[in-house]
Amino acid sequence: MPGVCTGTAGKLYCMITELVIASRFNGPPESGNGGYSCGVLAACIEGPARVRLHVPPPLDRPMAVRPAAGGGVEMLDGETLVGTALPAPFDLEVPNAPTLEEARDAMSRYPCYEGHVFPTCFVCGPGRPAHDGLEVFPGPVKDWSLLASAWTPGKDLLDAKGCVKPEIVWSALDCPGYFACMGKRPRPGVLGELQLEITANVPGGDALVVFAWPLGQDGRKLYGATALATAEGEVLACARSTWILLKT
Repeated sequence: MPGVCTGTAGKLYCMITELVIASRFNGPPESGNGGYSCGVLAACIEGPARVRLHVPPPLDRPMAVRPAAGGGVEMLDGETLVGTALPAPFDLEVPNAPTLEEARDAMSRYPCYEGHVFPTCFVCGPGRPAHDGLEVFPGPVKDWSLLASAWTPGKDLLDAKGCVKPEIVWSALDCPGYFACMGKRPRPGVLGELQLEITANVPGGDALVVFAWPLGQDGRKLYGATALATAEGEVLACARSTWILLKT
C-alpha cells in the first residue's frame, strides 16, 4: 500500500573513531559504493540520517571519525573531509510497491547489463562473480516513472539476528535512485547525498522488492527516491538521494 515515511530527527548515539571500507564494497573500482559508505557513517546516528559525500571514499584505508562542529559526525582521510552525517527528519510519500513478479520482469529491462560505467559496482554491477554483489538491477516497471528490482540478501550480509545489516540496506537503496533520475539515458554522475530511514527490520533470506522513482532536476543536481518492501508490499525502508552530473 502507498504510505509516507515520516521519522523525527535522529540523534547521535554511538561514536566510532575509525572505519575502513573494504574493497568488496566498491562503486567505482577505486572508491567505496556511495550507499555503503553513507551507511557505515550513518551507524553513528540513531534514527533517520542524512549523509553527504564530499569526495569519493577510499578503499582499504583507515579513516578517522570525529564529531562535527555543527553536530553529527564527519569522516576524514587524513586532512581530507570525505563525508558528514547528521540526524535528519524524514518525510517522503511512497507509492505502491510493485509486486515481486513485476520487479523480476522489470529486471529484464535494466539498461546497463552491457556498457555499465562501473561494471563491478557492489550494488548494480553485472560484472562481478555470482552473489558477490547485491545484484540489484532496476528496470522500468511499465515506464520510467517507476523502476524495480527483486533482491534476495545473501547470508553473509546479515547480522547475528538474521536481519540485513543497516549499511547493506543503505547500499541497496543507493543505485536504483540513480537509474530513476537518469531515465532512458544513464549519464556519468556521482552520489552527493543520501537521506534514509529504516522503519522495520529487513529479514534475510526472503525475496524483497527494491523500487525507485524520480523527484526532479535542478541544473546538474538530480533527485531520486527509493524504497525497500517485502513481497507482500510492506515498506521497510525508504530514501531520498541527490546525484551530481559530472561535467563532460
